[in-house]
Amino acid sequence: MAGHFEVFTDNGGTCRVRLVDEFGRELAVSAPFRDKDAAARGIYTLREIAASGLIEDHTC
Repeated sequence: MAGHFEVFTDNGGTCRVRLVDEFGRELAVSAPFRDKDAAARGIYTLREIAASGLIEDHTC
């Protein structure tokens, strides 16, 4: 699977990160970040969590 992250400016003028799969489908959008550096740190954190994070099932 070859997805990627996109850093973009939302309609409110803040930076956000979008996770896109190999087909260009949007999988997730982040909370707003104050600038590109903060967004890059958010991507790094997300990668760390995704690599080792547990899955919690909260379904009924």
